[in-house]
Amino acid sequence: MPKLAIIASHPIQYYAPWFRYLAQEPDLDLRVFYLWDVGAQQTIDPGFRQSIEWDIPLLDGYAYEFVPNTSDRPNTNHFWGLQNPTLAQQVAAYQPDAVFCTLYNYASLYRFIFTWRQCPLLFRGDSHRLVPAKGVKDWARQVWISTIYRRFSACLYVGQANKHYFQYHGVPSARLFFAPHSVDNGRFMGISAIATQEAQRWKQSLGIPGEHRVILFAGKFIAKKRPLDLLQAFIQAKLTNVSLLFVGAGELEVDLKAQAASQPNVYFAPFQNQSLMPRTLAIADLLVLPSYGSGETWGLIVNEAMCLGKPIVVSHHVGCGADLVHPERNGFIFSAGDVQHLSQVLQQAFMESDLTQMGRESLAIIEHHSYTQMTKGLKAALESVRENSGRMAIPGNRQNHLPGDSSSPSTP
Repeated sequence: MPKLAIIASHPIQYYAPWFRYLAQEPDLDLRVFYLWDVGAQQTIDPGFRQSIEWDIPLLDGYAYEFVPNTSDRPNTNHFWGLQNPTLAQQVAAYQPDAVFCTLYNYASLYRFIFTWRQCPLLFRGDSHRLVPAKGVKDWARQVWISTIYRRFSACLYVGQANKHYFQYHGVPSARLFFAPHSVDNGRFMGISAIATQEAQRWKQSLGIPGEHRVILFAGKFIAKKRPLDLLQAFIQAKLTNVSLLFVGAGELEVDLKAQAASQPNVYFAPFQNQSLMPRTLAIADLLVLPSYGSGETWGLIVNEAMCLGKPIVVSHHVGCGADLVHPERNGFIFSAGDVQHLSQVLQQAFMESDLTQMGRESLAIIEHHSYTQMTKGLKAALESVRENSGRMAIPGNRQNHLPGDSSSPSTP
């Protein structure tokens, strides 16, 4: 049985359920090496500007160990925030057949990536070039990132925009494997009916009229998410029997509430922890993610909403758009930063579209973005590495082809 070491920054609410899923695979032995213990305890989230402690288990059901972080300012917001001198030693003690990195742009990871020789390295990222940069700085960055990617025997891409990013940096198709960004679909789908009932009660407690349909923004009130764009677009759209609900917190909260103060049918709710997200999303008739810039590498809130059968609106800067949002089938894509275009999309959604049917389409689409598909992609990458190095075998994983993808004969 091949042994896989996974290097992650800290326990994350989106990754931990997948690690539990992987731990149940009979043909794989894994251990996660965390470089920071922030996710395992209550901490201040700078985006939400409040203390956060996730209320779903992040360390149950799989093997892990923490690697001491000696940084003076431990964080994932700067290069020196992860400094783990014993990382290579601890990983080597596990004697893995492959090491799977979920990040690289930190001091510890650079040391590890450029000195590790014991077994092949794999990488999974979600960056994109939907907002392409230009100039000498971008050229230098391309050269540097391409150098880093050559250290990996295989790269796992989460969607089409991310695949193009890897290709832009010189990763050949034979080393690319599809492992889509996914959430715990079963958790959301399994309690959809209960969440809908809870959402109706929550809607009433928020004071939203029962006959109103709801546009939902759920996340951090920060610049890259562009909640102010959505507010202005909603005001311009002048929709009948439609309310706008902002759920979350952040640096723009004061501005948002000030601009919404004189507007009817705009509501606010505080940050909702993971256990409440099904109810939070169930209140929506339409989820909107209007992000601007390169920072929205995917947008996992879209996966969650689609698991509850919700239609979606995203800007063209959101990484998941090409994969999850099929225009006028299950949602709409608008030009990032264009408030008028977003307003027109909202009008089209509520005046011309069958949102219930769009929600059904979302459910059909999201079935192909699951932990099952992620795991197939990982195993296909491991199998490719084994064939090239003779080190590993992944039983029963010879033929994992992706519908509509020809990047590699062994992709799932």
